[in-house]
Amino acid sequence: MADVHVRKGDTVAVIAGRERGKRGKVLAVLRDKGRVLVERVNMIKRHQRPTQRARQGGIIEREGAMHLSNVLLVCGRCDRPARTGVKILADGRKMRVCKRCGESIDKE
Repeated sequence: MADVHVRKGDTVAVIAGRERGKRGKVLAVLRDKGRVLVERVNMIKRHQRPTQRARQGGIIEREGAMHLSNVLLVCGRCDRPARTGVKILADGRKMRVCKRCGESIDKE
């Protein structure tokens, strides 16, 4: 799978599906499946059996994975969802930039 436009810790906005309009922090990026877990978005209920690790059983609510194409990175400067581009620095490192305002998304 190619480079993904979001990373763990980024703030993203959901642009498609029943959760459209919500924002949250990326908890995990599942690169091999092309999916992402976003904090407090796409909540699912799992029926959990008591185990050694999780003593308490019952119905557990947690985040479900959603497709990468359904989220856009929120730019820190314009505070709006925006597509991202890649800028290659003089030393050869790649840096994500906002296509809307041109601001660097990654901290140096």
